[in-house]
Amino acid sequence: MVPGIGEVTGRAVGLHPDVDMVTFTGSTEVGREFLRYAADSNLKNIVLECGGKSPQIVMADCRDQLDLIAADLAQAAFWNAGQNCSAGSRILADASIKDELVAKLAQQACDLVVGDPSDEATVMGPLIEPDAMDRVLRYISQAASDGAAIAAGGSRLFEESGGWYVGATVLDNVSPAMSVAREEIFGPVVSVLSFASEAEAADLANQTDYGLAATVWSHDIDAAIRMARAVRAGTVAVNGYSEGDIGTPFGGYKMSGFGGRDNGLEALEQYTQLKTIWLTIR
Repeated sequence: MVPGIGEVTGRAVGLHPDVDMVTFTGSTEVGREFLRYAADSNLKNIVLECGGKSPQIVMADCRDQLDLIAADLAQAAFWNAGQNCSAGSRILADASIKDELVAKLAQQACDLVVGDPSDEATVMGPLIEPDAMDRVLRYISQAASDGAAIAAGGSRLFEESGGWYVGATVLDNVSPAMSVAREEIFGPVVSVLSFASEAEAADLANQTDYGLAATVWSHDIDAAIRMARAVRAGTVAVNGYSEGDIGTPFGGYKMSGFGGRDNGLEALEQYTQLKTIWLTIR
């Protein structure tokens, strides 16, 4: 939601005393406002589905599948120009395969066709507005200043002809403390970090305020399940990026939202209230 009609409408609905519940999908910043509206009105129920900084964890035993994995990682990170709350914007790779994976991912980014969405050959279009483009470019510039290496992309495209295009960007040598490793960018930027152990991977995955989705790649099903349980995220996919389907609940932990789930039977439950009717038969 941006200032203007959407903001005014959201505030009016949030404060209306006859509205018992509001569900909101959007930024964490605006989600906070709905909580304030609820407190200032009738304590209405609020369901939030907000931002994300979803990790994609690649274990060492996947070396034989790096081409497949790089293609999947790129799809998860760059579809809709990264403007997706569950975009796989953090890649955590075992140190023994990280460099090879970065090279393959960078090639995927370079091969991705960016252009006019009306052109059937286009895979990735522009960002939604100039402010979004400027924000994404600031994140990239700051990451480079902080010591990250730009393995692919990193700049505005088609400036001479107009449009808010940023190339699919892969940032290597990212440290956990960098903003690009912790904050939602909402653009075509993916940060790559390395880990030396399963425990470190889980710790890195959880070093963010968000917890919407995650992906784990491993041939070892026990390791994959351990990691899926350790990562604080509402949806964890194994061996392929996925948000689930209409039959599986979708929603997040921490600042990614709370109060209910989309999809599945749980989506219906969030719109109901329990009532007890106690009868005394005379």
